[in-house]
Amino acid sequence: MSDSVLDRLKPRKPGDSLLQFYQAGAEPTEAETTEDFGCFGWLRGVRERAVMLELRKKDGSILAIAYAYIERIEFDPTNGIAIHANGRTIRIKGRHLNGEARPTVRLFEGLTRHRVPWVGEAGHEEIGQRQDATPVVDAIEI
Repeated sequence: MSDSVLDRLKPRKPGDSLLQFYQAGAEPTEAETTEDFGCFGWLRGVRERAVMLELRKKDGSILAIAYAYIERIEFDPTNGIAIHANGRTIRIKGRHLNGEARPTVRLFEGLTRHRVPWVGEAGHEEIGQRQDATPVVDAIEI
């Protein structure tokens, strides 16, 4: 790629890879590196890893925990996902929590591989709209 300032400022096309973007000298935005699945985010790059996990509640409060402090993560279809970190247990309750949001994209699997930067509770309007097997987070209990 060219070192021209104009080339670096040129808008990206949807087919451009992030490697080309980095080589152009610009930093990608969060929207370019994270895919939004409604109740959780997914890092797009194969080698991308989140440092912290944001737990976003409906009331606007957010708790961020470092992936380094997560001791274990459990999935139980009846109780949801339990994250054990720093002597605390955080429960993520909802429907289809181990279902595919898209082929090869599952919330539980993404948590175990540090690919999920945030999980958020769905609002009442979102819960009613989702009738398919898309994961829906009803509650995050901290």
